[in-house]
Amino acid sequence: MKPFTWNLVVAGISEALATMRSRPLRALLASLAMAAAVAATAVVQTTLDGLAREARATSARAFGSDSFVIAKVATSTLSRRELAQKLERNPHITRADVRFLDTVAGTRVMYAATSQRTADVVAGGRRFENATISGTQATLFEIRDVGVENGRPFTRTEETSAAPVIVVGRGIVDALFPAGDPLGATVRIGNRAFRIVGIQAQQGTAGGASLDRYVWMPLMAFERTFGPVGTLQVFAKAYDVSRTTAAEDRARASMRARRHLSPGAPDTFDLITPEASRGFVAAITERLGAAGPPIALMALLAAIVVVTNTTLVSVTQRTHEIGVRRALGAPRISVLLETMAESSVIAIVGGAIGVLIAAAVVAAASGRVGVPLALEWPTLAGSLAAAAVAGVAAGWYPARRAASLNVITALRQE
Repeated sequence: MKPFTWNLVVAGISEALATMRSRPLRALLASLAMAAAVAATAVVQTTLDGLAREARATSARAFGSDSFVIAKVATSTLSRRELAQKLERNPHITRADVRFLDTVAGTRVMYAATSQRTADVVAGGRRFENATISGTQATLFEIRDVGVENGRPFTRTEETSAAPVIVVGRGIVDALFPAGDPLGATVRIGNRAFRIVGIQAQQGTAGGASLDRYVWMPLMAFERTFGPVGTLQVFAKAYDVSRTTAAEDRARASMRARRHLSPGAPDTFDLITPEASRGFVAAITERLGAAGPPIALMALLAAIVVVTNTTLVSVTQRTHEIGVRRALGAPRISVLLETMAESSVIAIVGGAIGVLIAAAVVAAASGRVGVPLALEWPTLAGSLAAAAVAGVAAGWYPARRAASLNVITALRQE
């Protein structure tokens, strides 16, 4: 067999292009099969990447990226018996506990006590049912990125005076004020009037629950509306985020001191760190990412079968031509490279078409699915590389078959 040279590769590509031009419809149909596979692969991967990014962003909005939480019970992996034991053992977290935490925090940690319940929000003749009402402190807007898009958060003065002011989620605004400007408008919650001073930007969902149905009000106003709370949840954050671990240790030590717990005694409260929410999101994104390769593999296998069949048909129809070329001195490797070049060019052209289709689909879907989508360069390059590899794989068997044709038998074929 003649040794491999780049001249043979160039000649093989030239012959492959000539063959494709002589039968354009067959080459086009095979390219479209590869285009469909590449487009499906790119769209699925782009969607999964978008969902993973949205999950991380939503987690940061819902739980805070550098904040941590102190609660009576905040662990979701307990059995019923363990949960009952914790509920019995752990005392409520009270306003006095939060004042103690503030007193010993110094300039290391900021805290925001929060309590939640559901209630209807009424504006004129419109009603938004089962909104999530959060009574909290003004420092929460420093601890968490609540995302106030219009207006402002309530202030510490409004907090301490139990002012009837609220920040509302986008879902509530759209339902109660579909055409008007809600800033400064009055709504009723629990038979009390509240003035809207801030509006959240669109937040999306977290764990299947909408983040756009929240109402934030001063904690004292919350207590005047719904009565004394049983237990509080306390959001906390280090003033210097590089010292988050030290702030967590400070908060735990402060709570243990407040509860007069001896060394070695278990905590009578839960402290949930950012790593807990990050771990949850990492598990979600890992599962989302795991779905991509099997889908891509199945789509590419189907395309490989189509391109392989198309190339086999080409070899069969050109059997006599191949026999003539071999009789005139063409080496086997040139026949092999020509056949593999044909399948590779078909696959690469199909891959390029597929990427263009994927870009159009992603651009059309991005504004409609509620998740920002963008066809990124790694996905684009990976899709084209996958198409090229699939083309080589599809052409391997037909190329071997063409190169191994018996010259005399091939010359007898018409």
